[in-house]
Amino acid sequence: MSTTEPQAQRYVGALAQDRQSYLRRVDWWLVVSAILLSAGSTVFVWSASRADLAPEDDPQYFLVRHTINIVIGIALAFGVSKLDFRLLRAYTPVVYVASILGILLVYTPLGVTIAGARAWISLPGGFTVQPAELGKVAIILVMALVLAEKRDAENEPRDRDVILALALAAVPIVLVLLQNDTGTALIMAIIVVTIVAVSGAPRRWIVGLIGGGVLAVVVALQVGIIQDYQIARLTSFVNPEGAEGAAAYNATQARIAIGGGGWFGHGLFSGPQTQGNFVPVNESDFIFTVIAEEAGYVGAIAFIVGLSIVLWRGMRIALGADDLFGRLVATGVVAWLAFQSFQNIGMNLGIMPITGVPLPFVSYGGTSMFASWIALGLLTNVRVHTAAKP
Repeated sequence: MSTTEPQAQRYVGALAQDRQSYLRRVDWWLVVSAILLSAGSTVFVWSASRADLAPEDDPQYFLVRHTINIVIGIALAFGVSKLDFRLLRAYTPVVYVASILGILLVYTPLGVTIAGARAWISLPGGFTVQPAELGKVAIILVMALVLAEKRDAENEPRDRDVILALALAAVPIVLVLLQNDTGTALIMAIIVVTIVAVSGAPRRWIVGLIGGGVLAVVVALQVGIIQDYQIARLTSFVNPEGAEGAAAYNATQARIAIGGGGWFGHGLFSGPQTQGNFVPVNESDFIFTVIAEEAGYVGAIAFIVGLSIVLWRGMRIALGADDLFGRLVATGVVAWLAFQSFQNIGMNLGIMPITGVPLPFVSYGGTSMFASWIALGLLTNVRVHTAAKP
């Protein structure tokens, strides 16, 4: 027997042990819930998209692409979760710069405008990418990196660290606002406030951020930075019957679809509003209406429970993290997924403004699906890193 054979056996054994250790440390409640959400969404994306296609088009077109997006998203999550925790911190500046460059590409000839927002990049093969979705990941990582760098015996981040973190986060937020993508910018702002609050920064920073945000909105309305169609979308939920335009129509049709589903729904491919194409973009922004109309309140509640489990396990990971960087990353992810889920379901129900944000793990859209699963990969990375420590 050669001397290399025992070494090879030991190497294979070490790999097997590491794989088993990784599988034991993974939060399977979190992973399985996300998988069930994405898997369950495929049939409703299929049902919604069939109504949008012409008779000569392939009725499985959106179904196939949505499934591919989910598979790619899961692969990305696995890669992120396996990344060495030290490398995750080291690569944060690279991720941040790459996200800024991606958002800036929107302003080049590659950029395309959809629903009034110039927020997408056109790629060969008819694909589009929304860099702002990945900008959320960059904001979480860069703020966690800066605010976690405390000196010995310090219980809170220094003011200059908070200022630096806010300045870095402001760059992608301003760029996204310039693209007229107010929904994504609002989610980014929620992420920023949450991370600053959990970092241990003095309360004056939280009060200042909230007050500054309110002041910024007032100024934007007064000087005309926010366009009329954006104001209509943001305010139509207050009085949809009295509002005018597409935003009011969307809100009304969404509520009709959800209310018409009853407890058990009309059945797959049988929702009158869905199959009649009354609710626009219902494979993405308004996918919740399809679920509620065709699977009823029971189906809609099942999806809400699945999202709640993801958020619950994410909070447990954040609370259990023994590293401030990991705690801030997990908290930022939970804030992102929680507010985006509430915003999407809320605008479907008519209790939140229509901002065009997708439902995490559920809505059709490659970049959104990738970002959701990368977020789950970050949570798993924090969980595995924490569980690996003695």
